[in-house]
Amino acid sequence: MTRHDPALTPLDELRANTAVPFERAHAMPKSVYTSPDFLALEQRHIFAREWLCAGRAEALPDPGDYLTMTIAGEPVIVLRDRDGEIRALSNVCRHRMSTLLTGRGHTRAIVCPYHAWTYNLDGTLRGAPAMTLNETFCRESVALPAIRCEVWLGWIMVTLNPEAPPPSQVLAGVERLVGHLHMERYTEAFRETFRWATNWKVLAENFMESYHLPVCHAGTIGGSCDLAQMTCPEGEAAFNYHWIVKNDQVPLALAHPSNTTLAGDERRITWLLAIYPALLITLTPGYFWYLSLTPVAAGEVEVLFGGGLSPEWAADPEAPAHFAAVKTLLDAVNIEDKGCVEKVFAGLQAGLSAPGPLSHLERPNFDFARWIAGRMPA
Repeated sequence: MTRHDPALTPLDELRANTAVPFERAHAMPKSVYTSPDFLALEQRHIFAREWLCAGRAEALPDPGDYLTMTIAGEPVIVLRDRDGEIRALSNVCRHRMSTLLTGRGHTRAIVCPYHAWTYNLDGTLRGAPAMTLNETFCRESVALPAIRCEVWLGWIMVTLNPEAPPPSQVLAGVERLVGHLHMERYTEAFRETFRWATNWKVLAENFMESYHLPVCHAGTIGGSCDLAQMTCPEGEAAFNYHWIVKNDQVPLALAHPSNTTLAGDERRITWLLAIYPALLITLTPGYFWYLSLTPVAAGEVEVLFGGGLSPEWAADPEAPAHFAAVKTLLDAVNIEDKGCVEKVFAGLQAGLSAPGPLSHLERPNFDFARWIAGRMPA
C-alpha cells in the first residue's frame, strides 16, 4: 500500500508518482485532489495559462449574443460583436469594479448594474452618468480589457495568457487524428451547466478512460463496447485520446448512410479526446458531446455540457427523434458518471484509501498526471 508522507507536499508526491515508467504507474496521490493549496497552484499555473473552452461558436449566432465564464477567478464575457466576430472581454466595470453580465443572453450594450456605465460590444465606453465634474475622467481612455479568444474547429477557446501559442498550433495533432470528421461542421443542439461534488481531475480522468464503462454504465452504454476493442495509445503534448470501435447499438454513433467519405471502421469509431486541461470531447461520425470543466473548490467542479449532430444527421428528417433518444441516453450516462466520480472523491478523503496500480486502459490518466506535473513551478 502507498502511504502518504507528511513531509512531502502534494507536488512532491505527484512528481514522485509520475517519475516511474507507465508499466509501474499508480493513480495520482490523494493530496493532489483534496488539497486547496494544490488547487491554487493549478489555478495559477494551469487555468490562468492555458486555452479553455467556452463552448461552441454557434452558441452565439447573432451580434450581441453573449455568455460568461470564470477563468482562474477572473470574470470573462464572450460575445459576438457588431462585426460578427467572437471576442472576449473582462466582465468587470472600470468604475467601481462591479461584475457586469451574468449567465448568457443577448444585449445591445454592456451596462453596469451598479452605476450604469455603458460599454459597446467592442469594450469601449459609450457613456458614464454624472462624470462631467471629474477632471481626470476621459471616456475615450476607458475600455474593458480584451482577453485572447479564438475559434478553433468550431470551439470558442479563451486564455488569459498573452503568450500562449494559438490552438491551431498547439492542437495540430487533433486535426491529424480526426480532421476527416470535420468537427467544425457539427451543430450544437444543447448546452447545459451543472455542478458536481468532486475534484475536477476526477471527472477529467473518468472521461479519459473507458475501463469503467462496462460496470459504471451497465444500465446504459456498458454493453455497446468491448474492453478488448479499446485502444489507448500514448498521448500527445497537449492532449490524450483513445478510441472505441462501436457496434450497431446506437445508430447515431455511426456514419449516416449519405456519408460517402468515411470507409471501413472510420464509419463506426468513437473518438474520446481530452484536450488539456479541461475540454473533453466524445466525437462520433454521427454526433458529439463535450464537457468543459471549471474547478470551484477542491471538491466541487462546474461542468459545461453540450452536444449536437454531424451535418449528414442534422439534415436527416428523422434526426430529431434519433437525437432525442441520444440526449436521453447521455442524461442517463451523466447520472451514472456523477455517482461514480462523487464516490471516488468520497473515497479519496478516507484515511485507509490509497492509489492503486493503473490498467493498460488507463494510459491517458498517466499522461494527464505527467502533463499536470510538467506545468507546475520548479
